[in-house]
Amino acid sequence: MKNLTISIFGSKVFPEIIKEIDLFSNAKIVFHENHEDIALDENSKDGIIVYFLDKKNIDNCLNLKKKDLPILIVNNNSQSLQEINNNFKHQINAPFNIVNFKKKIIAILASEKFKNSSLIKLGKYTINKNERKITRNDLELKLTEKEINFLILFTHYTKPINKNFILKNLWKYSAETNTHTVETHIHRLRRKILDKFKDNNFIKNNSEGYYI
Repeated sequence: MKNLTISIFGSKVFPEIIKEIDLFSNAKIVFHENHEDIALDENSKDGIIVYFLDKKNIDNCLNLKKKDLPILIVNNNSQSLQEINNNFKHQINAPFNIVNFKKKIIAILASEKFKNSSLIKLGKYTINKNERKITRNDLELKLTEKEINFLILFTHYTKPINKNFILKNLWKYSAETNTHTVETHIHRLRRKILDKFKDNNFIKNNSEGYYI
């Protein structure tokens, strides 16, 4: 696991344990005493936060969710916390088997790699083609498969694309087909984007075609 950084918060002992047994060869193990210091190493190719949860740091833990970082929650509480369960999909209860912990880390990193491979930039937005959603800052919007493919089409071209090109490549219609499919599709997408992101300038058009 070359270039892996494991940032740990909430347990001073645990970083020393995984270093002592050499659980992750060549990994950088970082302990953070202050919540504000938690961050992934900018020079690291891969990184994950291991967050030892207790009742005092629940609010700070939830704030990390906004950063969209890979986080493994270690739940030290005897009772399951519903708010945490609803917000973090990667969790493990203490005490835990160290081998299972390693497997959990490997699985999370594989999941992150798959997720990142599905992310596509589109101007101020990010498309997640696997989850079929578009995001901007902390907002996200679920879209249909056709809408996602339509937006991905724009990422391949720097110049406007015309109606006939869209019909041929997305709907497999010929240029002679008389249809308002493209206009209707764009109208619905613009409305969705406006409602969610308050962006009334999404999918512009000129004499050459449509562009973002």
